[in-house]
Amino acid sequence: MIGFMLRAVLFDFNGVLVDDEPIHFELFQKVFAEEGVDLSEEQYYSDFVGFDDRGAFSEMLRRAGAEPSPSRLARLIARKSSYYQERIRRDGYPFFPGAADLVRGAAERGWTLGIVSGALREEVEGALRQEGLWERVKLVVAADDVDRGKPHPESYIQAIQGINSQPPLPSRLVHPHEAVAVEDTPAGIESASGAGLVSVAVANTYPAGELTDAGAGAVVGSTAELAAAGLETLYDGIAGAS
Repeated sequence: MIGFMLRAVLFDFNGVLVDDEPIHFELFQKVFAEEGVDLSEEQYYSDFVGFDDRGAFSEMLRRAGAEPSPSRLARLIARKSSYYQERIRRDGYPFFPGAADLVRGAAERGWTLGIVSGALREEVEGALRQEGLWERVKLVVAADDVDRGKPHPESYIQAIQGINSQPPLPSRLVHPHEAVAVEDTPAGIESASGAGLVSVAVANTYPAGELTDAGAGAVVGSTAELAAAGLETLYDGIAGAS
């Protein structure tokens, strides 16, 4: 990858920009308690972080010996989304320190920006609008947009296709190796890698060692540290080592 130039940055949402994984755990736990199913914090963080709601609910139901029918999944997702929006209307989206500045700084460098997330589109858009970031992001690939969530690469493949097909069009095609994914989970890193992207990981949710083992090209301790370190420097380091 020597000589390649960074042209696009694709951010995960939960756990990278917005510090709401504890909220999601609480709400998954609440919804399942209403269904008579127990979900521990250890189980959630070890097995389900990085999945979209559909994938997480499906797997949880299977483990509980229940059938994840489309109608039941739709009801569970809608109920959790309602609880989430109620919380956000009360408290706002809890951005990590440095997250909004990271997005602004990346936009100011002229990179094409996208969000690739297992969150629902309305959640991503609401958060970006809260911080005045919506106009700085070219595209969002959310849970609503894909059939297979992370760790499957579909969302990142769709993001690269969108960068190249949605106006304003780039002067030349952006290739996966010219983009970097900013992720916080092994599932997200696997998804990006499967689409041909390198990843910079933030250890907000998982220990740095697990992120490195999952294939992250570089790991920083927090989103604020990433803003200070500079994505371009990290990307160049990954490219130079490849």
